[in-house]
Amino acid sequence: MHKKLSLGLYAAFAGNLLFVLFAVLAYWYYKIYDPSSGFVKFLEKATYTTLFLGFISLVASEVLFCMTLRMRRLLKSVYGLYIVMEAVMMYLELNSARYRRFYEPYSFKLAVIHSLLSAVVCFIFVYLDPYKVNFEVVIIVCIGLIMGGMFGNLMGIRIYFSILVNAIAYSLMFGAIIYMLKKEIIEIDCYGDSARVAEYKSVFFEEEVDDDEAEDESESTEDTDNKTEQK
Repeated sequence: MHKKLSLGLYAAFAGNLLFVLFAVLAYWYYKIYDPSSGFVKFLEKATYTTLFLGFISLVASEVLFCMTLRMRRLLKSVYGLYIVMEAVMMYLELNSARYRRFYEPYSFKLAVIHSLLSAVVCFIFVYLDPYKVNFEVVIIVCIGLIMGGMFGNLMGIRIYFSILVNAIAYSLMFGAIIYMLKKEIIEIDCYGDSARVAEYKSVFFEEEVDDDEAEDESESTEDTDNKTEQK
């Protein structure tokens, strides 16, 4: 596996796992919120730290993908826009009281739009190595998970649930990509890869050459023997 591609995939995998942790911590924070509690203040700092580390990992993965992947401009562009979208939604979610006029964290419409856009981004990752059935199945499963995230709103859970399901789906996808690359189930061409040149040899012509050489050797031996007898 290309070194920079490997780092990018692991950074994306780690970033999404951090988002899973962030969503769990944020849910816990809102559940036990008490402004006078020292533990709640610690939990708030841990939540923000996890969030920032997650975005740092995702941005690093985007940079590495842009440096490594050949072509696939659509994938790299859409993935970058997805990171920006998640950053904006996280900011609005954390400051929903201030922006409640146009941002409603319990809005079903918002959950649907978020899930649809995330599913489209997930689908575009199939272009890493299209026409591989195993990889297509992984993408379909991840899209199903992402689309299921919108139904958290029906259970009275804010957009954090959709973000949590997204993070789980993308963690699964990037983990599967890493595994499939190691097992050589899929192949992803990168800048700097050396071309693989296959060398073909013909046994038929080798045999012909060997026969000709044997005949030449036998003829030269016979000539030498004749000259010896004449002497």
